[in-house]
Amino acid sequence: MGFVRVFFKTKLFDFSLQYLLINLQGISKMFSGIVQGIGKVVAINDLPNLRRIKVQLPNELTHNLSIGASVANNGCCLTITYIENDTVSFDLMQETLNKTNLGKLKVGNGVNIERAAKFGDEIGGHIMSGHIIATIEITKIEQDENRKTLWFSLPEHLQRYVFNKGFVGLDGCSLTIGEVVKNEFCVHLIPETLQRTLFSQRQVGDLINLEIDASTQTIVDTITKILHDKRFNSEYL
Repeated sequence: MGFVRVFFKTKLFDFSLQYLLINLQGISKMFSGIVQGIGKVVAINDLPNLRRIKVQLPNELTHNLSIGASVANNGCCLTITYIENDTVSFDLMQETLNKTNLGKLKVGNGVNIERAAKFGDEIGGHIMSGHIIATIEITKIEQDENRKTLWFSLPEHLQRYVFNKGFVGLDGCSLTIGEVVKNEFCVHLIPETLQRTLFSQRQVGDLINLEIDASTQTIVDTITKILHDKRFNSEYL
């Protein structure tokens, strides 16, 4: 029986690792979840089948910019289509407008900015793809000395990916999950995070872009699929 248990766990690990590697191979651009600055939306133009936004970047983020480069705006990976001094343009398809909070941007609004990581860069947060899975609502804000706690709604279909001390991407910021209670979870924000991101300005009811960690999602989905596979269960259990 001991051998069967070890073999079963090994097969689970092998299958999970294979699916994880396949999943990560699809990430052509990578972000670390460390917001590098706050950009300002200076223009919005609605064109046939897309919306073009112009964002003024902090000076320190304009070095070696090029058309076609990827930049995360509130955690959503966007491609630069035009550059003029410190202002860059991004084209947003309707899917992006519907599935992220970028569709609610107005001129003058800020956006959390992170440029794509380069080979050899330090990953200070966790690997992020810039693919937003949902928007979630801030349900409660608790302010303590030197700390702010934000609570978020948690849709039922995403609950299996969110657990205590796991991590998620929220508006492009890599954050550790504090607590999970029924259909809500929270994160604790230190003054440095509040200073460098838009979370200092967020209010109850605001919608936040959510990215689930790719490795967490892949492993959970793979193990769930295997456990429900009758052929696997009959052979290895």
